[in-house]
Amino acid sequence: MEKLKKKLEEANVGKVLLNEPLKNHTTMKIGGPADLFVEPKNVESVINAIKIIHEEGIPITPIGRGSNLLVLDEGIRGVVLKLGEGLNHLEVTGTEVRVGGGYSLVSLATTISKKGLSGFEFAGGIPGSVGGAVYMNAGAHGSDISKILAKALIVFQDGSCEWLSNEEMNYSYRTSVLQKIRPGIVVEAVFQLKEGDKATIVHEMQKNKDYRRETQPYNYPCAGSIFRNPLPNYAGQLVEKAGLKGYQIGGAKVSELHGNFIVNTGSATASDVLALIKHIQNVIMEKFGVEMKTEVEIIGKN
Repeated sequence: MEKLKKKLEEANVGKVLLNEPLKNHTTMKIGGPADLFVEPKNVESVINAIKIIHEEGIPITPIGRGSNLLVLDEGIRGVVLKLGEGLNHLEVTGTEVRVGGGYSLVSLATTISKKGLSGFEFAGGIPGSVGGAVYMNAGAHGSDISKILAKALIVFQDGSCEWLSNEEMNYSYRTSVLQKIRPGIVVEAVFQLKEGDKATIVHEMQKNKDYRRETQPYNYPCAGSIFRNPLPNYAGQLVEKAGLKGYQIGGAKVSELHGNFIVNTGSATASDVLALIKHIQNVIMEKFGVEMKTEVEIIGKN
């Protein structure tokens, strides 16, 4: 890794660190070290870094703001590529919004609402980055990214890049073509929004933000929703019906505010969280015959 670190530094791609603890880069504050941690300074640096890493045959794990991640206790082998401050550019032209993959989704929704553009109201309060949201088709309140995305600039594993249209992203519930069929990193996105009444848009977005603040435990480190909703059921309601709110293993605890959240009470390990996830899955299957699939992305090696 020292050799690769030197190559990346010589290419001036941005921040390059050895054995960086990933608990510093996830909202759950959990995660072992990355062998090599790279935070590129712009889109071109992402492409250059990936090409160099690909030539060395070393695996790359991309992350954004770490809001939908559980990084395992032994960390991640290879390179962790973080889309951060170097990819937070924003350009608004009429009803078209072009934004970097590292831009905060909450900040984008707030900024756009103040311009009287409608379409991002659902994102008020959703943590994470634009890149992560586009990658996983983030959504809430009856809408999601697939409703407003025009196209996304994707960098693939060999450093090649291509704009994919909304149709080519092959969206479904919390999934896209990027997760398994064509693995890649979202470095930029273009959204097509609509003009609307600014006061109404701001009010709707604030209502969504307030709802999240009142019903979800953001006063503790967490990773957002742990399980996908097994429709027509809702994950949080099933957990509550099973009497699992407040159930704790080690430092990991089912939120007493919302059943689909696991919080880090201060000393939780990824192993604690995994054990708690497994316990919930077993209890829900036993009581209701419903399979609970995780929405949180679990990465690394335990």
